[in-house]
Amino acid sequence: MPRLYVTPDRQPNAFATGRDPAHAAVAVTQGILELLTWDELKGVLAHELAHVGNRDILVTSIAAVVATGISYLANMLMWLPFFGTPSSHDDETAPAPLGLLVTALLAPLAATILQLALSRSREFEADAAGDRLLGDGAPLARALAKLERAVHAVPMAVGPAQAVKYIVNPLAGRHVSFAALFSTHPPMAERIARLASGGWRS
Repeated sequence: MPRLYVTPDRQPNAFATGRDPAHAAVAVTQGILELLTWDELKGVLAHELAHVGNRDILVTSIAAVVATGISYLANMLMWLPFFGTPSSHDDETAPAPLGLLVTALLAPLAATILQLALSRSREFEADAAGDRLLGDGAPLARALAKLERAVHAVPMAVGPAQAVKYIVNPLAGRHVSFAALFSTHPPMAERIARLASGGWRS
């Protein structure tokens, strides 16, 4: 069983961390303890335990490392057209400078989008697993609705790279263009609707 911690943050939220169940911890904020009922809090803890059991922290960390590696390689690739390659002056098959620049610009963007899509899919799966663990998705659905409203009202200083760990995006109050594409979490209305339907318990 992961260790359980309470942080002094006023924003109602929760997160799990650790590379595997043997080295995991679940943390809830003081704000979430004051906001949710016991049944709703059990739904949140079931969701976080699902992240631990699914090793989602490890999976998303590996995805982040891969995305960073792709960005680093793309950055190196971007400079090739300016310095040239040993055969770039006499080989018709040498890569076109414009093609290299386009690839260098698009590769990190594509890697980031895939990383965020993975994060959103793991949130859906943790919702489903938490639902199955309790045999009822209604408490978690109610908790998510309350948390969605609360994170907009109570800000919290969290680095964007850490926001992915939380059950509700702690930076949800910030307005970002193409928010759905670059969000670390799936749309709250869709999460609540899936929990309400209960189809994934069969």
